Amino acid sequence: MSASELIMIDGPTAVGKSALGAALARSLGGEIISGDSVQIYKGLNIGAAKPTPAEQGGVPHHLLDELELTEGFSAADFRERAARRAAEIRSRGRLPIVVGGTGLYLRALTDGFTFAAAGSAESKERWKAAAARFGPEILHRRLRDLDPASAARLHPHDTARLIRALEVFDLTGVPLSRQRDFAEREYPPRPGVVVFGLTAPRPWLYERVEERAAAMLAGGLIEETAALLRAGADPNLKPLRSIGYRHAIAYLRGLTTKAETLRLLQRDTRRLAKRQWTWFARDPRVIWFDVTETPREEIIERMKIIIQ
Repeated sequence: MSASELIMIDGPTAVGKSALGAALARSLGGEIISGDSVQIYKGLNIGAAKPTPAEQGGVPHHLLDELELTEGFSAADFRERAARRAAEIRSRGRLPIVVGGTGLYLRALTDGFTFAAAGSAESKERWKAAAARFGPEILHRRLRDLDPASAARLHPHDTARLIRALEVFDLTGVPLSRQRDFAEREYPPRPGVVVFGLTAPRPWLYERVEERAAAMLAGGLIEETAALLRAGADPNLKPLRSIGYRHAIAYLRGLTTKAETLRLLQRDTRRLAKRQWTWFARDPRVIWFDVTETPREEIIERMKIIIQ
């Protein structure tokens, strides 16, 4: 196994992380840990861009299809599961390679900032009851008192995130914004960890994003979503509010045409890619590769030199 203990491959959506990660794993004798916040859910395949068995290419993949839609999954949950899987992979003499674009999850695994992992059912229910009785605005007003920065970031009607921010303060006494500030601005050492980033010129990537969105709709995203709803899935569940699924649900409710659904899906995925670029660009430890300038095989060879 490599002298490195953990490899990360990050970057914006649609840049080709999954394919390169699987190829690198085959070359090094590694296993993949998904760093995506949606791919862990069963039944979310097309909209989550979950790698198919063929795309996995015989490489073991972890944190795919492990949770029911009703189960919660946070950065703290990811850290616990991913750290355990990484240790198991190393115990087999293989190299764990984390591949994904959920920036907070990736940093949670290595950078040591703390979360209220278990949550508090009591706190959640108290704030849910307040919102049901008085409206979500009361949550926003209370959050302005406790954590003005988070209140400024969150919409007054975003009940789920308002409750989470209040719950974090209840559990830790530390505003969520302070934890986010650490997560976004501090860069503690990562002994044994090598972080690679894949990038590309924006016009090239945005074209890929638009092609992927069209392929998702043509490949059955709406039908996949409809099947989940017919099976009893609540459309308000967090994983179904993610990009792709929320667009399909709006179409199924008659709120958008198929053409408008495609336009909005492409727009929102471009915006996601931009946010991911902004997040990862802050981290000076990322070793970047432009996938349009260097062939995949050469990128892999350069990565192997750095890792070993």
